[in-house]
Amino acid sequence: MKRNVKEWLLRIVILLLGLTVAHLGVTLFLLSDLGSDPFNVFVQGLFRTLERLLHWPFLTHGRTHITVSLLIVLVLLIVDRSYLKIGTALCMLFGGPIIDFFSALLSPALAGAALPLRVLMLVAGCAILAFGMTIVIRSDAGTGPNDLVALVLSEKRGWPFSWTRVGVDALFALLGFLAGGVVGLGTVICMFLVGPVAGFFLPVNGRWIDALVGRVCEKR
Repeated sequence: MKRNVKEWLLRIVILLLGLTVAHLGVTLFLLSDLGSDPFNVFVQGLFRTLERLLHWPFLTHGRTHITVSLLIVLVLLIVDRSYLKIGTALCMLFGGPIIDFFSALLSPALAGAALPLRVLMLVAGCAILAFGMTIVIRSDAGTGPNDLVALVLSEKRGWPFSWTRVGVDALFALLGFLAGGVVGLGTVICMFLVGPVAGFFLPVNGRWIDALVGRVCEKR
């Protein structure tokens, strides 16, 4: 069914809300300083391998991250372009600035915290990330490239999203580790926590988003 401008704008607002919540979780995860998330372990390992083999002076972790994201988008253009929406570009564009904002806000209070607080930040960050990520997914306005990998596999193969996410994260972490990326406590916790929490919140957030869109878009 074709959407009108009002519905698209509402869904984009919901996506940006979810993106903000998700990257608050990412910021807490990063400030805990207990390891990278599985996707960034993969990016780190790929970056180190390319740096060792090619010696390109312009190669950085961030540029490798962008390149991998663009490759995922390219594959989806071939496999099923219906997953690529305006929100995919928004996730790529605004994710970094949101993390920078929350880092500047929270670093003075949380950076260098004691280990028990850092573990709590890590667990809370993963749960908040999963909650926000499912708002982004259920906004149906687009999803970040790295999250699309698990989403597409889950929907195409009929696998539960929670365990598909765990499997994809485990694969990213393993490939990154073999390529020279660093796996830490945070990587392992993120790998086994984000998927199941997201699996719980997907239907919950889907219901309130559908109800909200239905109410707002029915009004004339």
